Amino acid sequence: MSTTSLTKASRKRPNRLQIFKEIGGRPFAMTASFSFVLLLGIWAALSYTEAVDPIFLPTPGEVVVEMVRLLGTSEYWNHIGISVFRVSAGFLLACIIGIPLGIFAGTFKYGEAFVEPPMEFIRYMPAVAFIPLIMVWAGIGEWAKILLIFIGCFFQLALMVADITRRVSHDLLQASFTLGAGRWKAIETVLIPAIQPQLMNTLRLILGWAWTYLVVAELVAVNSGLGYAIMKAQRFLNTDQIFVGIIVIGLLGLISDRIFAFLNRRLFPWA
Repeated sequence: MSTTSLTKASRKRPNRLQIFKEIGGRPFAMTASFSFVLLLGIWAALSYTEAVDPIFLPTPGEVVVEMVRLLGTSEYWNHIGISVFRVSAGFLLACIIGIPLGIFAGTFKYGEAFVEPPMEFIRYMPAVAFIPLIMVWAGIGEWAKILLIFIGCFFQLALMVADITRRVSHDLLQASFTLGAGRWKAIETVLIPAIQPQLMNTLRLILGWAWTYLVVAELVAVNSGLGYAIMKAQRFLNTDQIFVGIIVIGLLGLISDRIFAFLNRRLFPWA
């Protein structure tokens, strides 16, 4: 076959792995489903064949049975409720303080100089290292858990908001100045609306980190919450309950992420 024929044949053959090429909703959903089925298959193969000791790796069936049992109790729903409250409170507190601070740092060079250097320094400190200080400052009550989640989210959020603020087109701001807008009016009517779609994506990412810090926050003098339930199960080697706790946290995180994705599509369809 000639080189020309091979070139024509390659052009006719669809390339499903083109960079940034859309594949459509159905192929995407099927591929995503396959990835979950593959993970479940590996888990089932390792557990049902007892390639891993059942004490350390329960079967999917055992985990499902235990999940149904636990979700049928009011005690477990109380654990879920208090964990959702702690994540929501820490995340909202980080948003209330971090978003305005990030916009300030991203808009003004003096703000960048004042805010970003200490933020860059502190964000590399692990949030877990603050636990002794948090216990001194806030005791061992609910505020201690909320503050740990807040610390885990706040510094990253402020820096990411500053970054997306700086990416706003300067031409848009200059156009608003040409039309007579003042500094604060340009921020209100041009800059803030321009960052909203990307800000929503940033909040999705930060909320994922909030759920990650939940278990760490619930290690400190607690008797409720999903993290507490997981650690209690670990003490008695109830690995099926550990899996249930991990799966429930994953599902809650996925639900919150999908809510943000839905709101982003509804509120900012042009993005």
